[in-house]
Amino acid sequence: MHDLPPGVLEWVAQIGGGEVTTLYRHVARREAWVVDVRRADGTLLEGFLRIERDARPDGPWSLRKETAIIEALGGTAVRVPVVYGWDDQHSCALFQRVRGRADLDKLDDGARQRAVYEDFIDIIAALHTLDIDALHLPAMPRPATPAECALGELDLLLAHWHGFLATYHDPLLTYGVQWLRRNVPASVARVSLVQGDTGPVNFLFDGREVTAVIDWEWGHLGDPLEDLGNICVREFWNPSGGLDGLFARYEQASGIPVDPTAVRYYRVQQQVRGMIPIHAVTVNAHPREPVAWYLAYRYVGDRATCEALAEAMGMPPDRPDLPDDDEGDDVVARAAQYALDHDVVPHLGDPLARSRAADVGVLVACLERRRRLGPALAERERDELGALLGRTPASVEEGLRALDAAVAGDRVDEEGLVRYLTRRAFRDEWLWAPACALYPGRTWAPFS
Repeated sequence: MHDLPPGVLEWVAQIGGGEVTTLYRHVARREAWVVDVRRADGTLLEGFLRIERDARPDGPWSLRKETAIIEALGGTAVRVPVVYGWDDQHSCALFQRVRGRADLDKLDDGARQRAVYEDFIDIIAALHTLDIDALHLPAMPRPATPAECALGELDLLLAHWHGFLATYHDPLLTYGVQWLRRNVPASVARVSLVQGDTGPVNFLFDGREVTAVIDWEWGHLGDPLEDLGNICVREFWNPSGGLDGLFARYEQASGIPVDPTAVRYYRVQQQVRGMIPIHAVTVNAHPREPVAWYLAYRYVGDRATCEALAEAMGMPPDRPDLPDDDEGDDVVARAAQYALDHDVVPHLGDPLARSRAADVGVLVACLERRRRLGPALAERERDELGALLGRTPASVEEGLRALDAAVAGDRVDEEGLVRYLTRRAFRDEWLWAPACALYPGRTWAPFS
């Protein structure tokens, strides 16, 4: 059974020149399907179907644009999947299902892990030295200054989420945007095609080599060092052996000088850009979304953003003392978790259903923990907000709105603000521990 729009499978069969014999939903953030087409001569097309249900074909991050970028890179030194076809009517694309896996962080062979990472870095160096005028790229803004390189995608994102941000008051996001505008890198070596969200998980590998660079949703023209900041972020979320020596290898392969200050800037840029939609999803979550994972992205991500800001500002991160958690758990929540773990998940054959059931368990644990520990933590927040604002707010929500207004009006000490935001982020990560355990022990890897 499937819920694909009428006509999509017929289109896939036509593109593949045969009959669809395999179809199942791929477990991923964006909707995708594994599909096989058997031809009359017995050969098999192994495909990967992507579909964009609420399509905005002319949008900056559309599947149509992403597909066009991948098509343009075909035949270059950048390994990408073959594009078998694009359908305007249903806003879907059929790609080659490339051999390989994406979980470099799960590899237990350090030498092989390093070999794959080095191959990937060489591919990124090749990407950044491509002649963008010789590629048949879709229409994209071409930045002419360091500020346009650093802020172009950020401004697009802010415009896209304007409605959400107009009524959402989070001082970390507000300050993060301000900081990015004030600290644009002084120079850019060249304008390149950048993936915009590159690193572990966004490429496939087999053996000791990369088989395809995937996920070009945020591809655009910009400063190549932005992708190095992106790699730092991806290494944070998916630790794959560290970054030691990889950027020196990149510099040698590309001829593009690596400025560590600019890389730290783009770490913050990627975090702020990524956290705006993550906050929106967690505030206005659709039941179809993997909410447990988005909660992990938000609360681990807020802490990562604060640490990246602090390091870029030359400040040590300010870790708070955390409350004792010695009150036990909730018998109802424990019963629900037991039922899921023992009576439901083991009997589910569909991978997506198993994933969704596991998410439910995480959400139940988060609700229980928030009910039990949230009030005491809120009192600490009110006290710290009072120290920053000069008055104790009636609630955490009211205090955050007031602090956000102070940040927007440049009426707050930046160092004190970042120290508070970092402590708040550590506390939130602790409170939402069942979700954050999906990404345990994440730290920023040193780079050189």
